[in-house]
Amino acid sequence: MTKIRKVKRKKKFRMNVNRKRLRNKLRKLPTIGCPQIKQSWEVTMSTRTNLKQMGLAYDPNQVLKIPNAKRELIEDVKRKIVDPESITEQEEDVDMIPAKSHVVEELEAEAKAPRRKMFRLPKSQVHFLTNLIDKYGEDFKAMARDKKNYYQLTWKQIRAKIKMFKGIPEQYNEYLQSKNTE
Repeated sequence: MTKIRKVKRKKKFRMNVNRKRLRNKLRKLPTIGCPQIKQSWEVTMSTRTNLKQMGLAYDPNQVLKIPNAKRELIEDVKRKIVDPESITEQEEDVDMIPAKSHVVEELEAEAKAPRRKMFRLPKSQVHFLTNLIDKYGEDFKAMARDKKNYYQLTWKQIRAKIKMFKGIPEQYNEYLQSKNTE
């Protein structure tokens, strides 16, 4: 019964849809966010061809196959049956150097570049943690029993939050400077 309903649903005419605009939208290429790829993209070529020329994979499942022991054994047996003399000779796969290999190099360089961490804790949490540190020092179990611990954090949760707070140099150094001026 459900199959008929699905078929009927597909055949309904939608008055509010502009088919011409929808077709043009589907035909239009997606916006490319990566500047390296955008710069060397050729509109006249297909997506597959563009990526192949840049040295990038269109389908990672074809490039990086998941190892399958059964498939490997079958291929080895087929090779031995077809030509037993060619087992000793190792055939080398000659990789074609892509025409626009600079794209891959730029992408790799960008990926390896060190990143600046932009993570910061909210002011309310910093205020809560600094109060606890000022009041109890390193006694996390006493911090867990504090009356300002509204969220009933355990001592391990508080310890983790303080460790995170100390790992953010901008905020922790600001706290240390304010503590030293007092």
